Amino acid sequence: MIRIKFQQSLDDLKERLLIMAGMAEQAIQRSIEAYSNRDLDICELVFRSEPAINRLEREIDQMALDLLAMEQPMAIDLRFILAVIRINADLERVGDQAVNIAVRVREMGAFANTDLPVDIPKLASLASGMVRRALQAFIEADAELAQSVLLLDDQVDEMNDAAFYALSSLIKERPELTPQSLNALIIARNLERVGDHATNIAEDIIFWVRGFDIRHTPRTD
Repeated sequence: MIRIKFQQSLDDLKERLLIMAGMAEQAIQRSIEAYSNRDLDICELVFRSEPAINRLEREIDQMALDLLAMEQPMAIDLRFILAVIRINADLERVGDQAVNIAVRVREMGAFANTDLPVDIPKLASLASGMVRRALQAFIEADAELAQSVLLLDDQVDEMNDAAFYALSSLIKERPELTPQSLNALIIARNLERVGDHATNIAEDIIFWVRGFDIRHTPRTD
Protein backbone atom coordinates (compact mmCIF):
# COMPACT_ATOMS: atom_id res chain seq x y z
CA MET A 1 0.00 0.00 0.00
CA ILE A 2 2.83 2.43 0.84
CA ARG A 3 4.51 1.69 -2.48
CA ILE A 4 1.24 2.26 -4.37
CA LYS A 5 0.78 5.61 -2.63
CA PHE A 6 4.35 6.60 -3.46
CA GLN A 7 3.87 5.65 -7.11
CA GLN A 8 0.71 7.77 -7.22
CA SER A 9 2.69 10.69 -5.82
CA LEU A 10 5.28 10.25 -8.59
CA ASP A 11 2.49 10.20 -11.17
CA ASP A 12 1.04 13.38 -9.68
CA LEU A 13 4.45 15.03 -9.83
CA LYS A 14 4.85 14.04 -13.48
CA GLU A 15 1.38 15.39 -14.29
CA ARG A 16 2.15 18.74 -12.66
CA LEU A 17 5.40 19.01 -14.60
CA LEU A 18 3.56 18.39 -17.87
CA ILE A 19 1.12 21.18 -17.00
CA MET A 20 4.13 23.41 -16.40
CA ALA A 21 5.53 22.36 -19.78
CA GLY A 22 2.29 23.24 -21.53
CA MET A 23 2.26 26.70 -19.96
CA ALA A 24 5.87 27.37 -20.93
CA GLU A 25 5.31 26.17 -24.51
CA GLN A 26 2.20 28.34 -24.84
CA ALA A 27 4.14 31.38 -23.61
CA ILE A 28 6.81 30.89 -26.28
CA GLN A 29 4.21 30.35 -29.01
CA ARG A 30 2.38 33.50 -27.98
CA SER A 31 5.55 35.58 -27.88
CA ILE A 32 6.43 34.54 -31.44
CA GLU A 33 2.88 35.19 -32.61
CA ALA A 34 3.21 38.65 -31.06
CA TYR A 35 6.46 39.16 -32.98
CA SER A 36 5.03 37.97 -36.29
CA ASN A 37 1.94 40.17 -36.00
CA ARG A 38 3.45 42.98 -33.91
CA ASP A 39 0.50 42.38 -31.59
CA LEU A 40 0.94 44.06 -28.22
CA ASP A 41 -2.23 42.46 -26.84
CA ILE A 42 -0.60 39.05 -27.19
CA CYS A 43 2.46 40.41 -25.38
CA GLU A 44 0.17 41.20 -22.45
CA LEU A 45 -1.02 37.58 -22.39
CA VAL A 46 2.61 36.47 -22.07
CA PHE A 47 3.23 38.90 -19.22
CA ARG A 48 0.12 37.74 -17.38
CA SER A 49 1.13 34.09 -17.61
CA GLU A 50 4.45 34.60 -15.84
CA PRO A 51 3.16 34.66 -12.22
CA ALA A 52 1.24 31.40 -12.76
CA ILE A 53 4.34 29.72 -14.19
CA ASN A 54 6.41 30.92 -11.24
CA ARG A 55 3.82 29.66 -8.74
CA LEU A 56 3.69 26.26 -10.40
CA GLU A 57 7.49 26.03 -10.38
CA ARG A 58 7.48 26.52 -6.59
CA GLU A 59 4.65 24.00 -6.18
CA ILE A 60 6.47 21.32 -8.18
CA ASP A 61 9.71 21.90 -6.30
CA GLN A 62 7.87 21.53 -3.00
CA MET A 63 6.17 18.32 -4.13
CA ALA A 64 9.54 16.88 -5.16
CA LEU A 65 11.25 17.92 -1.93
CA ASP A 66 8.43 16.43 0.13
CA LEU A 67 8.87 13.10 -1.65
CA LEU A 68 12.59 13.16 -0.97
CA ALA A 69 12.02 14.02 2.69
CA MET A 70 9.23 11.56 3.44
CA GLU A 71 10.24 8.58 1.32
CA GLN A 72 13.35 6.56 0.62
CA PRO A 73 13.07 6.24 -3.16
CA MET A 74 14.92 3.56 -5.06
CA ALA A 75 17.66 4.64 -7.43
CA ILE A 76 15.55 5.16 -10.55
CA ASP A 77 12.82 6.95 -8.58
CA LEU A 78 15.42 9.14 -6.93
CA ARG A 79 16.85 10.03 -10.34
CA PHE A 80 13.33 10.78 -11.59
CA ILE A 81 12.66 13.21 -8.74
CA LEU A 82 16.00 14.94 -9.20
CA ALA A 83 15.39 15.17 -12.96
CA VAL A 84 11.96 16.71 -12.35
CA ILE A 85 13.49 19.40 -10.14
CA ARG A 86 16.01 20.32 -12.84
CA ILE A 87 13.53 20.11 -15.72
CA ASN A 88 11.12 22.27 -13.73
CA ALA A 89 13.77 24.99 -13.45
CA ASP A 90 14.48 24.87 -17.19
CA LEU A 91 10.79 25.12 -18.05
CA GLU A 92 10.45 28.18 -15.84
CA ARG A 93 13.36 29.73 -17.72
CA VAL A 94 11.69 28.94 -21.03
CA GLY A 95 8.81 31.02 -19.71
CA ASP A 96 11.29 33.76 -18.84
CA GLN A 97 12.60 33.74 -22.41
CA ALA A 98 9.02 34.18 -23.65
CA VAL A 99 8.63 37.23 -21.42
CA ASN A 100 11.94 38.62 -22.69
CA ILE A 101 10.76 38.21 -26.28
CA ALA A 102 7.46 39.92 -25.49
CA VAL A 103 9.35 42.86 -23.96
CA ARG A 104 11.36 43.23 -27.17
CA VAL A 105 8.25 43.01 -29.33
CA ARG A 106 6.69 45.75 -27.26
CA GLU A 107 9.76 47.93 -27.80
CA MET A 108 9.68 47.22 -31.54
CA GLY A 109 6.10 48.48 -31.59
CA ALA A 110 7.41 52.02 -31.19
CA PHE A 111 9.11 51.84 -34.60
CA ALA A 112 7.97 51.26 -38.14
CA ASN A 113 7.58 47.60 -39.08
CA THR A 114 10.28 46.61 -41.55
CA ASP A 115 11.59 43.42 -43.11
CA LEU A 116 14.70 42.17 -41.35
CA PRO A 117 17.23 39.61 -42.65
CA VAL A 118 16.36 37.01 -40.02
CA ASP A 119 13.68 34.31 -39.96
CA ILE A 120 12.59 34.51 -36.32
CA PRO A 121 9.55 32.20 -36.80
CA LYS A 122 11.78 29.49 -38.31
CA LEU A 123 14.26 29.76 -35.44
CA ALA A 124 11.37 29.67 -32.99
CA SER A 125 9.92 26.58 -34.66
CA LEU A 126 13.21 24.74 -34.34
CA ALA A 127 13.81 25.77 -30.72
CA SER A 128 10.26 25.05 -29.56
CA GLY A 129 10.36 21.78 -31.50
CA MET A 130 13.36 20.78 -29.41
CA VAL A 131 11.34 21.45 -26.26
CA ARG A 132 8.41 19.40 -27.54
CA ARG A 133 10.66 16.49 -28.51
CA ALA A 134 12.35 16.58 -25.12
CA LEU A 135 8.99 16.52 -23.36
CA GLN A 136 7.84 13.60 -25.52
CA ALA A 137 10.99 11.79 -24.44
CA PHE A 138 10.06 12.57 -20.84
CA ILE A 139 6.52 11.21 -21.27
CA GLU A 140 7.82 8.02 -22.88
CA ALA A 141 10.99 7.70 -20.76
CA ASP A 142 12.83 7.43 -24.08
CA ALA A 143 16.55 8.15 -23.77
CA GLU A 144 17.16 7.71 -27.51
CA LEU A 145 14.55 10.35 -28.34
CA ALA A 146 16.15 12.62 -25.77
CA GLN A 147 19.52 12.01 -27.41
CA SER A 148 18.11 13.21 -30.73
CA VAL A 149 17.31 16.58 -29.14
CA LEU A 150 20.99 17.15 -28.44
CA LEU A 151 21.79 16.86 -32.14
CA LEU A 152 19.45 19.75 -32.98
CA ASP A 153 21.19 22.23 -30.73
CA ASP A 154 23.91 22.99 -33.28
CA GLN A 155 21.26 23.97 -35.83
CA VAL A 156 19.77 26.50 -33.43
CA ASP A 157 23.23 27.87 -32.64
CA GLU A 158 24.01 28.23 -36.35
CA MET A 159 20.77 30.10 -37.01
CA ASN A 160 21.45 32.42 -34.08
CA ASP A 161 24.97 33.09 -35.36
CA ALA A 162 23.61 33.81 -38.85
CA ALA A 163 21.08 36.24 -37.37
CA PHE A 164 23.86 38.02 -35.47
CA TYR A 165 25.99 38.54 -38.56
CA ALA A 166 23.06 39.56 -40.78
CA LEU A 167 21.64 42.04 -38.30
CA SER A 168 25.06 43.44 -37.40
CA SER A 169 25.68 44.10 -41.09
CA LEU A 170 22.27 45.74 -41.43
CA ILE A 171 23.03 48.08 -38.54
CA LYS A 172 26.22 49.20 -40.29
CA GLU A 173 24.47 49.66 -43.63
CA ARG A 174 21.27 51.25 -42.33
CA PRO A 175 21.82 52.83 -38.90
CA GLU A 176 18.22 54.07 -38.82
CA LEU A 177 17.15 50.43 -38.39
CA THR A 178 19.34 49.90 -35.32
CA PRO A 179 16.50 49.69 -32.75
CA GLN A 180 14.55 47.07 -34.72
CA SER A 181 17.71 45.13 -35.54
CA LEU A 182 18.95 45.07 -31.94
CA ASN A 183 15.61 43.86 -30.65
CA ALA A 184 15.45 41.13 -33.30
CA LEU A 185 19.01 40.13 -32.43
CA ILE A 186 18.08 39.78 -28.76
CA ILE A 187 14.97 37.77 -29.66
CA ALA A 188 17.15 35.37 -31.67
CA ARG A 189 19.41 35.03 -28.65
CA ASN A 190 16.39 34.32 -26.43
CA LEU A 191 15.34 31.54 -28.78
CA GLU A 192 18.86 30.12 -28.77
CA ARG A 193 18.53 29.97 -24.99
CA VAL A 194 15.24 28.08 -25.37
CA GLY A 195 17.20 25.49 -27.36
CA ASP A 196 19.75 25.34 -24.55
CA HIS A 197 17.00 24.67 -22.01
CA ALA A 198 15.61 21.91 -24.22
CA THR A 199 19.10 20.41 -24.33
CA ASN A 200 19.29 20.53 -20.53
CA ILE A 201 15.92 18.78 -20.27
CA ALA A 202 17.06 16.05 -22.68
CA GLU A 203 20.24 15.50 -20.67
CA ASP A 204 18.20 15.18 -17.47
CA ILE A 205 15.96 12.57 -19.11
CA ILE A 206 18.99 10.53 -20.13
CA PHE A 207 20.25 10.80 -16.53
CA TRP A 208 16.89 9.58 -15.22
CA VAL A 209 16.48 6.67 -17.64
CA ARG A 210 20.06 5.46 -18.08
CA GLY A 211 21.59 6.51 -14.79
CA PHE A 212 24.55 8.51 -16.02
CA ASP A 213 25.23 12.20 -16.38
CA ILE A 214 26.20 13.28 -19.90
CA ARG A 215 26.47 16.99 -19.19
CA HIS A 216 29.74 18.57 -20.33
CA THR A 217 30.72 15.47 -22.32
CA PRO A 218 31.57 15.52 -26.05
CA ARG A 219 28.62 14.70 -28.31
CA THR A 220 28.80 12.31 -31.24
CA ASP A 221 26.38 12.05 -34.15
